[in-house]
Amino acid sequence: MEAISMADIPEEELMNSGHNACPGCGAAHAMRYMLKALGKKTTINIPACCWAVIPGVYPSRNLETPLLYTAFETTGASSSGIRAALDAKDIDEDINVVGFAGDGGTADIGIQALSGAVERGTDTIQVMYDNEAYMNTGIQRSGVTPEGAWTTTTPVGSEGDWKKGPKKDMMDIMESHDIPYAATVNIAYPDSFIEKFKKAMEFDGPRFIHIYAPCPTGWRSKPDETVKIAELAFKSKVFPLYEIENGVYNVYKEPKEENVVPVKEYLMKQGRFRHLPKEVVEKIQEDVDRYWERLKKKEKFTKEELYEEE
Repeated sequence: MEAISMADIPEEELMNSGHNACPGCGAAHAMRYMLKALGKKTTINIPACCWAVIPGVYPSRNLETPLLYTAFETTGASSSGIRAALDAKDIDEDINVVGFAGDGGTADIGIQALSGAVERGTDTIQVMYDNEAYMNTGIQRSGVTPEGAWTTTTPVGSEGDWKKGPKKDMMDIMESHDIPYAATVNIAYPDSFIEKFKKAMEFDGPRFIHIYAPCPTGWRSKPDETVKIAELAFKSKVFPLYEIENGVYNVYKEPKEENVVPVKEYLMKQGRFRHLPKEVVEKIQEDVDRYWERLKKKEKFTKEELYEEE
């Protein structure tokens, strides 16, 4: 599909003002941009998460699309049920069925149902808005919390009391299910964000989108720096922007060499990382560099394999 510029972003708003999100909420940006891409013919399935609260308490609601609230662990199963009901009633097959869950409801509590829905080939778009912890229930660590982060279940007391180990790689987990399309997107770049959701609409079967969505409340960052932090995540290569189309990796947006910043610049914008000693920051930098190199190798290998097949 053709690239989307800022001028191409639809003006229609399907997410109204007056919601309950915290100031600077990255997940609010995520929903707004997603709906600009998908349009009104979309039904959204949301489990327990921040977005179960953001739209407002019944009968208030700030979204102009059908919305179903479900149990924490059931996003994948509920999405399958919605699609089955639409098919059984022979309702317009072009309706987008979206499972929209946080990292906990996607990578931890909801991963069984998600894996099942994807394995069955359910025609849905499964979305993980990633704020890197269970923010709605009290900032507890999730399987997608990055190494070194403070959370309420990884408190910083004596030296070394912080989250250990890397994030689960949900893109690789979804790719291992052999789905037709998966992509990472970042709220700092609404043009490519919307472009990748529109591209996902072109495929049938299960699709997966991983959204980078900073949380000022849980990250101990300034609400007016949410987009800046998201931009630094891209420029430091902490959160690469890439897609996987039928097994072929493509890094669709790279920071220019002169714009690349050290990981430390990204980390120090957030109170959840300010306790880290120099050697841990250096290790995180090494891990980020290693992940980037591995991603570029995957891109090179899968593209070469595709060319050989052609």
